[in-house]
Amino acid sequence: MTVPEQPQRPAQYAVEHPDGYPAEYEADVVLRDGATAHLRPITPGDAELLVAFYARVSEQSKYYRFFAPYPQLSDRDVARFTQVDYVDRLALIVTVGDAMIGVGRYERTGRRTAEVAFLIEDAHQGRGLGQLFLEHLAQAAREHGITRFIAEVLPDNRKMITVFTEAGYKVMREFEDGVIMVEFDIAPTDTSFGVMQAREQRSEALSIARLLSPAGVAVIGASRREGTIGNALLRNLRDGGFPGRLYAVNTDTQADEIDGVPAYPTIRDVDGPVDLAVVAVRAEMVADVILDCAAKGVRGLVVVSSGFAEIGDEGRKRQRYLVGLARSYGMRVIGPNALGVINTAVGVSLNATLSPLMPGRGRVAFFCQSGALGVSILADMVGRGLGLSSFVSAGNRADVSGNDLMQYWYSDEATEVVLLYLESLGNPRKFSRVARRLAGRKPVIALKSGRATQGVPLGHTVRRSTLPSATVDSLFRQSGLIGVDTPGELFDVAQLMAHQPLPKGRRIAIVSNSDALTLLALDSVAGYGLDVAGEPRTLNAEATAADFGVALGEVFADDRVDSVIVIFTPPVHSNGAEVARVLAAAAAGSDKPVVSTFLASRSVPEQLRVPDEHGGAARGSIPSFSSPQYAVGALAKATEYAEWRRRADSRIPDLPDVDTAGAEDFVAEFLQRHPKGADLNDADRQRLLSFYDISVLPAFPVLSADEAVARAADLGFEVILKATAEQWRMRPDLADIWRHIHDEDDMREAWDVMIHTFGVASDPGRAQFVVQKMAPPGVPVVISALEDVAFGPVISFGLSGVATDLLGDRAYRMPPLTTVDAAEMVREVRASPLLYGYRGSDPVDIPAIENLLHRVSRLTLELEEVVRCDLRSVLVAAQGATILDTTIRIAPNEKPRQDTPARRLT
Repeated sequence: MTVPEQPQRPAQYAVEHPDGYPAEYEADVVLRDGATAHLRPITPGDAELLVAFYARVSEQSKYYRFFAPYPQLSDRDVARFTQVDYVDRLALIVTVGDAMIGVGRYERTGRRTAEVAFLIEDAHQGRGLGQLFLEHLAQAAREHGITRFIAEVLPDNRKMITVFTEAGYKVMREFEDGVIMVEFDIAPTDTSFGVMQAREQRSEALSIARLLSPAGVAVIGASRREGTIGNALLRNLRDGGFPGRLYAVNTDTQADEIDGVPAYPTIRDVDGPVDLAVVAVRAEMVADVILDCAAKGVRGLVVVSSGFAEIGDEGRKRQRYLVGLARSYGMRVIGPNALGVINTAVGVSLNATLSPLMPGRGRVAFFCQSGALGVSILADMVGRGLGLSSFVSAGNRADVSGNDLMQYWYSDEATEVVLLYLESLGNPRKFSRVARRLAGRKPVIALKSGRATQGVPLGHTVRRSTLPSATVDSLFRQSGLIGVDTPGELFDVAQLMAHQPLPKGRRIAIVSNSDALTLLALDSVAGYGLDVAGEPRTLNAEATAADFGVALGEVFADDRVDSVIVIFTPPVHSNGAEVARVLAAAAAGSDKPVVSTFLASRSVPEQLRVPDEHGGAARGSIPSFSSPQYAVGALAKATEYAEWRRRADSRIPDLPDVDTAGAEDFVAEFLQRHPKGADLNDADRQRLLSFYDISVLPAFPVLSADEAVARAADLGFEVILKATAEQWRMRPDLADIWRHIHDEDDMREAWDVMIHTFGVASDPGRAQFVVQKMAPPGVPVVISALEDVAFGPVISFGLSGVATDLLGDRAYRMPPLTTVDAAEMVREVRASPLLYGYRGSDPVDIPAIENLLHRVSRLTLELEEVVRCDLRSVLVAAQGATILDTTIRIAPNEKPRQDTPARRLT
């Protein structure tokens, strides 16, 4: 066969950037067919690239772009198209390797409008480039104050018209002089974001499918020497039953085969197509291997080699280069430092890992970031008889991540339950969004290490969050993930989810022949906050299978029962097989989940198994746990997840009175006055919050007793005097606030006592006193929004006070908040009974709190530069809530959010 010329390092590695070049617009992207490409702003150095690209474009495509025959570009055209200011005129190009395959641009035509156009090489049309250009150009345009795109399209250019009409924007079209005029606002909408998410899911899922379902696999670095990584990979692929074409590649071999597998000196010499390359060579050789793979047309790589980011700065540079190089030629990368991948699907049987264990076919998928733990996890799955659909160990997770795998498993019919072992979250916002979508369809069980320490393994490049560890737990709950604390618990819950239906409620019936184990089960049920349906059916030690049958028939027929726990220990004269048959018969066809402690087995016992077509355990099989506590724990997790599923379709409120454009203009004007950022003064805080219809009770600074008296008189008295300096706020003795000031004498007394309490008699300004009208009595709460470098905007809620601060009694969520998210935040804090009439007090206005949460959520989601917004003191009464004190800081966002309305690989 003819071997393509060796590819070179792509052009983006050598391009010189002109002044003003927006490097943040660069992105690796996934195309509609699952291949990757590189998107970046054009530069004057791209002149030759543009000319070569234009020469490959058909005459018809040129005509559609320029509305006239335009066979070639003049020097003047090339200069105009490649020299842009990146603000009023921006052009983005997409490259694969050294070739440009498309260009999109906008040119400002008015203060808020710009004309947009694309040109895509004919061979690459239909790969989704138009939609990608539109997303990225719109995002850049919005940053420069452009709110509306205009385009002129010939009537028969249906592909271009489709790009605009299917983008999710509200498009207006007019026909004039033989040309269709298209015009639309580019502000993201629920529809446009939904369209983007659906396209992202399809393309990223397909990019993973290319890795997991190859027809041809090459092991690069294969060896016949026992004990080597290359030998283990080749042997496991061969012995695992992979039905496709398998090749061994080793530059040092002259043999025609290695262990019965055809061998070649380089992958370019392989006589046949290769979809997946499993790489096990020295780290410094991997870049050259990638170029060979690009020449061969390989679709993806599993890099088992170590020596990358886990070894330090040199390794991190090598890893960044590896990923950028592979993506630029259309390939995804699992690893480096990965254990590998498994796919048990019929016709695939792929074991491209270092583990010789090939689990049986099943409905559980697993993503694991740790190679060492991955081996242990696979062994545990085999030991429990838990069938697997697919498994990916990502190692350093430089490219393919858990987000990608969740996108794939969302539409994978072979997968019904997803397991995640996470050591770090590279893009928490996208993780939350993708996980929530997947959890709405399939259970997702996640074990996250390092939650308490915020530790990140060597080799993982992530942004370091400053948020407390409780944030990760809250993120899991918000996204519908089933969080667990140990690998054993991970598999306990997986056993239940893979074989039994979800509970419809919290009521559990217990059928047991052991008093001691029944007590343990009851303690666990109470500890997890579940309910016991009636009295436990505790049978005596001589109970027969028929006795079990009677008790089981009663609980399965009882409408008050949502789940069933069966505890069977072997008395002297018992036949376990008969009890198992009775249990299986009673549970058959029931929509109530049933778990067991059957002879202390820790799997699905053979007697309780419903065999599937592959010899594994089908749905309806009854899992057994080694003790009742583990059985109840698994049921508790399933119950919480089922409750989340039932309310997961809650909505995000519209809030039509929000003035987003006004708020954005205010932030832009503030940053012009304060380029490095600053805290807002009282007037600016009031103005910014007013755009979101949030009102604050005015507070008036005073510097003397006379000023305080005068201001109180203006307000009609019934005021407070408050010290707002940070060091004196929220004192345990409440000395920072003097309430119920009715007249001048009260005010002067308050002033004298407070200036001496704080020791500021000679300089009252240090206490920063304010006079404020008395608010209706209520429960004080605090609502905060923080822009975190990793998570993006995070909303927190709690009751005000030193005790709740010390205990960290806060609820956290990532916006946007649904109605359920806001309701859960209020009820989640441990001090929440104070809001609901604790010890005879009046319940407060809960909808008022939820309304504020939604408005703060909307503000922080839309205004990335608002790095902190605190409603520090909110008094919630029986009717309404009064905001007494706020702090807001606006600053340039040096690290943009990772989850943007434009698709990109991060």
